Amino acid sequence: MIKTKSLPAPSDLAPVRRALVSVFDKEGLVPFAKRLAAQGVEIISTGGTARKLQDAGLDVTGISEVTDFPEVLGGRVKTLHPNVHAGLLAQRNDPDDLDELKQHGIQPIDLVVVNLYPFEQATSGGEVTDALAIENIDIGGPTMIRAAAKNFFHTAVATSPGEYDLIAGELEANGGQLSMQTRRHLASLAFERTAAYDSAIARYFGRTAQDEHAGPGFALFAPKAQTLRYGENPHQPATFYGTPSRLFETLHGKALSFNNLLDLSAALYLIDEFSDYGPTCAILKHTNPCGVGTAETLAEAYARAFATDRQSPFGGIVVVNRPLDQETAAAIDAIFTEIIIAPEYEEGVLDFLMRKKNRRLIRSLMPAGDLAALDVRSVAGGLLVQERDPRLFSPEDQGAHYRVVTQRTPSAQEMADMDFAWRVCKHVKSNAIVYARGGATLGIGAGQMSRIDASETAVRKGEKSELDFAGCVVASDAFFPFPDGLLAAADAGAVAAIQPGGSIRDEQVINAANDRGMAMVFTGKRHFRH
Repeated sequence: MIKTKSLPAPSDLAPVRRALVSVFDKEGLVPFAKRLAAQGVEIISTGGTARKLQDAGLDVTGISEVTDFPEVLGGRVKTLHPNVHAGLLAQRNDPDDLDELKQHGIQPIDLVVVNLYPFEQATSGGEVTDALAIENIDIGGPTMIRAAAKNFFHTAVATSPGEYDLIAGELEANGGQLSMQTRRHLASLAFERTAAYDSAIARYFGRTAQDEHAGPGFALFAPKAQTLRYGENPHQPATFYGTPSRLFETLHGKALSFNNLLDLSAALYLIDEFSDYGPTCAILKHTNPCGVGTAETLAEAYARAFATDRQSPFGGIVVVNRPLDQETAAAIDAIFTEIIIAPEYEEGVLDFLMRKKNRRLIRSLMPAGDLAALDVRSVAGGLLVQERDPRLFSPEDQGAHYRVVTQRTPSAQEMADMDFAWRVCKHVKSNAIVYARGGATLGIGAGQMSRIDASETAVRKGEKSELDFAGCVVASDAFFPFPDGLLAAADAGAVAAIQPGGSIRDEQVINAANDRGMAMVFTGKRHFRH
């Protein structure tokens, strides 16, 4: 049975008389410390932090004066001492704790201001050694943070410069005291920070273990970014965790919903596939592209994408890889488009598009593929974790990746069309079939139970849009298991095919292509998207 000590209720307002300040990131440090000093707060500090504060003219008590012991091991041991941690953990409403502090000459510490060695940044580069990693593992910082956060009834903790103004402002408003609500909020942020820090360290040691892709356990921390109105359906509560501000910003419109964020993510990864292409536009619906086009101008690229499927774009997402111009914006505006994503908007375009209140305008800030994010999915019983399928190579590197397996070699135009179709196909739900010609999709078959079904769906959609498939190419996200799928594409008008290969019947499929005079290349890699 867990025993608890019966104590008087802690005070809602707790005075801050002594603060221990030891930070790696010194942004905003001096102004914050000056505001603390103006409230009569004694500042205890360590190493470089103490020197910076002293250089700014502030009175600072060195940590060695508190511990009566020098900083040792190059500063790695300086705060791990009873005079520090008893001061942090003492419960001010417990007479026994206060008697012990008095007996040992220890004074309470009311506020800890600590941020940690930048382990995440230090280990995110290319050449990372264990020596570099362990040098950036903070020990004293997390220990103080956790001690102060545990004792939030009496002690406050700040782990980020973003919290300084909240603390200083409340001290100034409340005569040098912090409310219980604020102390509890800061404790929550503190435990989130140490959880993220420990998770990053665990992931590092897991992924560098010999012959292991990941460690025996998986830990992931992401800060709360947004409380969503609901999830995939209105009866499902949902929250967005992560750092979306690194990737995109919302310039206009209501907050993004759960389904909006899924679509937005799919759009950003898809358009990133065309970073080496000219002006390119993709239209998506329910995370699947319903049309993609590339051309000399963005307006023509949009027209090509829209021509693939004239019905599905209503209420969909449009993403482009160039600054959005007025001509393209006017074409998009002709139908209801829920989300528009561009790296920039030319002068006057935002004002034009903002006239409709019920659309979201998004500025993409960096290529989605530049994020070293894992693909994590929940399944019954746990999580599936994999490395994200990386972006494809540049079109100039086709020769190193595409292997011609038929008697006929594809023409330069056919090869360009296959490269284009392959990039689109990679982002279509499997089973996936994409027909394309001249830098535009003609038909897209997504998420079907068989490859033949996907092909028939793609052709039916293209024919519904009155598109001619003669002379097109076809892309399949996985191998054709039988010749029938390839022959169906040939019957639709395809003259060249791109697929990963790898079927036990590859020779039969190759022979079928030769019989029809088709060119075919194998990529050696499939791109399932479930």
